[in-house]
Amino acid sequence: MDKNSIMQFIDRQKVSFICSVDDDGFPSVKAMLRPRKREGLKEFYFSTNTSSMRVKQYQNNPNASIYFYHKGLIKYEGVMLTGTMEVLADQAVKDMIWRKGDTMFYKNGVTDPDYCVLKFTAVKGRYYCDLKTEDFDI
Repeated sequence: MDKNSIMQFIDRQKVSFICSVDDDGFPSVKAMLRPRKREGLKEFYFSTNTSSMRVKQYQNNPNASIYFYHKGLIKYEGVMLTGTMEVLADQAVKDMIWRKGDTMFYKNGVTDPDYCVLKFTAVKGRYYCDLKTEDFDI
């Protein structure tokens, strides 16, 4: 599948999965809403709580992956991207992905100290569909 088709596939998904590495070296997966912003297949931005377990894991070990999938009646399709995750608290970045309803999660608004941004930078990917896989570089 070409990269434009992969980006369109990712944009259609409502849920994504992010994976971090825990203190014992094991993968730790969490379902998230779709990324707030995407720049090609290289950079993805998510919002989260600064106090979360995941933030601590990424600060200790930035190795990460994200996964998107769709299960139809017959066809299963998935994309895994591997790279690194940064924890950003820069106000300009927080402002960039802030949405009106976010006060439900961050009571003090866009300047809430418990609001931060996860920036995933991909280095490679793997596409799966119809029992076939395809690796690709970013």
